[in-house]
Amino acid sequence: MSFFPDVLEVKYEGPESRNPLAFKHYNPEEVVAGKKLKDLLRFSVCYWHTFRGTGGDPFGPGTMVRPWDDGSESVDNALKRVDVAFEFFQKLGVDYYCFHDRDVSPEGSSLRETNHNLDKIVARLKENQESTGIKLLWGTANLFSNPRYMHGAATSCNADAFAFAAAQVKKAIEVTLELGGENYVFWGGREGYQNLYNTDMKRELDHLASFMHMANDYAKNIGFKGQFLFEPKPKEPTKHQYDFDVAACVNFLRQYGLTDMVKMNIETNHATLAGHSMYHEMEYARIQDMLGSIDANTGDLLLGWDTDQFPTDIYLTTQCMLVILDQGGLAPGGINFDAKVRRESFEPIDLFHAHIGGMDAFARGAKIAAKIREDGVLTDFVKDRYSSYDSGIGAEIESGKASFETLEKYMLEKGDITPNKSGRQEYLENVINMYV
Repeated sequence: MSFFPDVLEVKYEGPESRNPLAFKHYNPEEVVAGKKLKDLLRFSVCYWHTFRGTGGDPFGPGTMVRPWDDGSESVDNALKRVDVAFEFFQKLGVDYYCFHDRDVSPEGSSLRETNHNLDKIVARLKENQESTGIKLLWGTANLFSNPRYMHGAATSCNADAFAFAAAQVKKAIEVTLELGGENYVFWGGREGYQNLYNTDMKRELDHLASFMHMANDYAKNIGFKGQFLFEPKPKEPTKHQYDFDVAACVNFLRQYGLTDMVKMNIETNHATLAGHSMYHEMEYARIQDMLGSIDANTGDLLLGWDTDQFPTDIYLTTQCMLVILDQGGLAPGGINFDAKVRRESFEPIDLFHAHIGGMDAFARGAKIAAKIREDGVLTDFVKDRYSSYDSGIGAEIESGKASFETLEKYMLEKGDITPNKSGRQEYLENVINMYV
């Protein structure tokens, strides 16, 4: 039985194609910057929005038409959903997927029953992985939806909530290992506070660090060699999340001795909510050697919440790919479409249109970024802009030989600075436009 009978297989047909179910720019075998696009981009489909999203919002119930889903939280429905997902992955032509534990499997009346349910679903996931060759990019645990986590999970004031979260993450790491997952993500959905009047911030941060150290210790004990990822997100749902942005996360990891264990999984819409660009967040992580993976989406700049739209802005994808190419790729991370179709795009075929557009946008961004780097139009300009540090007093500053005393002597003798050069921002924006 086919769950998507109108789609046979999405193939590359080139930029002249007008087939809405074909790639115009993503040719998985095409070599860009020395790598096949499928290996450079490492596309992944998220389970939660794609197969669990309903289209509901604060003003109304869901709109999505999903003929295969009976709307129940039964194990049988979850098992059917696995088969639907893998048909979608295959027809779309992606190599990876991602999930939270509660996306794929229903919660039971106890932790024991919940784990038993998950084991059944994991067995079906594994069967499908083995028969299709599709792999798990990363797994994670949903530590934010159940009311037990109303005060947070690892940062909860209730020690029992901390303990339950630890048991849940233990199981999630086990199933990620069982499925050959290449990464494991920590997203602190409610790890933050609403009001400092009732919050011991220092204690909560200490607890979060202890939790991540425990997770790392357990992962090593069971032989999980995947990469741990920490996902920044400001505000929403709490007023102040502890994982506000990359800088806050890196500072936390350094303070608690976690930098050798964890890298960043960065999402575009979260960068927007933090008041940053995705370019900034990715570059900051890269220069700290902390860029691990990305969640590919975009937000609506006219709205102040996490809209999780599919990325179609070629400037955005080009900027992302400039950073990824500077790093030499994302592996073992990848580009995960943490994005959802709009409430009005309710038919199953819309899932294909959305992912095809995002994959084409990133393929175009990769090719543009590779050409920009090949021509050196940014690197040569930046190198020249900082050339005063390549010799003379600048080289002494960078080598650590300069002091306030020697710099004062230098300027007293020189009298004033060498005239500044223009930053030529508008010129460079025009140059980028030539490539896009």
